[in-house]
Amino acid sequence: MTSTPASDTAGQARGLFRELTGAGPAGTWSAPGRVNLIGEHTDYNDGFVLPFAIPFRTHVALAPRTDGILRVVSTFDPVPVEVHLTDLDALFPARRDEVPEWARYPLGIAWALLHASGTAAGDVGGADLAFASDVPVGAGLSSSAAIEGATATALADTWGLDLDRVALARAGRTAENEAVGAPTGIMDQMASMLGEADAAIFLDCRTLAAEVVTLGFDAAGLELIVIDTGVKHSHATGGYGERRAACERGAAALDVAALRDVTVADLPRLSERVDDVTFRRVRHVVTENRRVLDTVEVLRDSGPTAIGDLLVASHASMRDDFEISVPELDTAVDAALTAGAIGARMTGGGFGGAAIALVSRDGADAVAEAVRTAFDEHGFAAPHIFPVTAGPGAGRDD
Repeated sequence: MTSTPASDTAGQARGLFRELTGAGPAGTWSAPGRVNLIGEHTDYNDGFVLPFAIPFRTHVALAPRTDGILRVVSTFDPVPVEVHLTDLDALFPARRDEVPEWARYPLGIAWALLHASGTAAGDVGGADLAFASDVPVGAGLSSSAAIEGATATALADTWGLDLDRVALARAGRTAENEAVGAPTGIMDQMASMLGEADAAIFLDCRTLAAEVVTLGFDAAGLELIVIDTGVKHSHATGGYGERRAACERGAAALDVAALRDVTVADLPRLSERVDDVTFRRVRHVVTENRRVLDTVEVLRDSGPTAIGDLLVASHASMRDDFEISVPELDTAVDAALTAGAIGARMTGGGFGGAAIALVSRDGADAVAEAVRTAFDEHGFAAPHIFPVTAGPGAGRDD
């Protein structure tokens, strides 16, 4: 399977910056999207996840200002949005609807960084920022974390903030939760900040302890392909929040701080205390946590060719217990497995987005063709299918 052609998003960001200001930027920074190998909806339950950063990135070109104005523009929406740093506290979270949704991400990052670092708005200058990205939007590959990570690294460097990468990831989560209004966990931001080549990040979302786990796909003759269904989703819509609320009800019923503290052995007791829907939501999270731990162990002991059953079980749990799949995702997974994929599952928050399939390098084209054929037979729009490799996290480009 051929890779998706590289796009010059850094050049696009610089070009847009010049259109905005009439001059070149002081530098460009970027951060990647991510694929979650396994561990869905466990992050905000203080659980375990296993994501990795992908080659698709969001780039930002930036130059400082001296007037306290923060001005942002994007190839996604070329109309500049301008806010004074001293107005951020009034804007977020109470008046976030006054700015376009995409602009809440970078503006929210600025707001969160000032609070995280204890920096007064008057102590730093403003900035002009121009964004360009090749991370697919709405595909479950965390285009949001990519823009957060790029903004956080760029502003932290420019403003001289003494914040490590975990603190920058925390600021990303704060921005997404409060400035954007999406009740997500911290997995996406941590993966975007900490990614490494040929490795996933085994993250404990309670302690934020992160461990690099070698994937070894290439050495094993494998590829991981992404099947972007084209069905758009949004974490700020009701379905995601309803799932989170069900998880909180389940934790309260067992009198624990979070579902991280619930084991499979606790599930029979829970079934007597909550309704069926809440029970199934909790069962997904509890069993998914176990699958993450098992996947890490299998990768270390037996290698990537042995994780297929865990990926398949994860998809079934999201489809049946958490009920966040859609027909296009189920079709993608079923067709990939029938065509010989080692394992496949939907990835991301659900209600659309993408599936992943772990395939032999020699069989990747056949799996992709089988998925396209299945989509055509079901009357679905053609999916976008491409391979991904694990790559580096956020940083300065020049």
